[in-house]
Amino acid sequence: MSPFRAALTTEFLKARHSRVPWGVAVGFSIAPLVGGLFMIILKDPDAARSLGLLGTKAQLTAGTADWPTYLNLLGQAVAIGGAILFAFLTAWVFGREFVDRTVRGLLANPTSRTTIVVAKYIVIATWGLAISVWVIALGLSIGALIGLPGWSTDDALRALEGIGLAAALTIALQAATAFFAGVGRGYIAPLAWAVLMFAASQVLAVLGWGAWFPWSVPAILAGAGGTAVEPVTVGGVTMVMMAVVAAMGATIAWWEHADQTG
Repeated sequence: MSPFRAALTTEFLKARHSRVPWGVAVGFSIAPLVGGLFMIILKDPDAARSLGLLGTKAQLTAGTADWPTYLNLLGQAVAIGGAILFAFLTAWVFGREFVDRTVRGLLANPTSRTTIVVAKYIVIATWGLAISVWVIALGLSIGALIGLPGWSTDDALRALEGIGLAAALTIALQAATAFFAGVGRGYIAPLAWAVLMFAASQVLAVLGWGAWFPWSVPAILAGAGGTAVEPVTVGGVTMVMMAVVAAMGATIAWWEHADQTG
């Protein structure tokens, strides 16, 4: 078995036997369920009140119970929720070596550090994409069960294309989270970074600069950035990819050259 295959197999085994990736999947599954609940309430507010799902004085102005509204909610869940939940996954994959004090043994084997980092990235990407596909499939199933009106195959495909691209970019941007997991030697620094970028992305989207800020782009693509002055362009996506490449390069360089005392 080649060193790369051995490293990749090891990382996948770690993830499969850990509760963290499965916990992220379960946490993500709540989003389409909550979205479906909102659609049920919007579809028949009086029935929702009689069932205790909506307060007597509560009013909903979030939209109508139809497929465009529901797909927009699903897109927000994937992009905004993914920015936090995928950060947890990334912080665990990279930070656990320091918290569990296994980093010395990991780096003492003949496998190169770059190979280890790439293997960890692949595990994060695989789990992230699998979870995103599951959440989208679950969301579509819930929408069909509710019987939402307003289905348009063309519109749905465009929405799903944006959601899929948003999910892919959100996962790719976790390269920066991985860098801070190494620098911070644990979980706190990468999670703090994720929260900071989440806050910055929301503020810059409101100010109209979100289309050029890498951490705002996925949410805009998924339909959560209606306050942006400009839609996302190829230049905006290019900015994301530049940020990802820089973060990956920084992560590999740190693992290759930093003094590992974990």
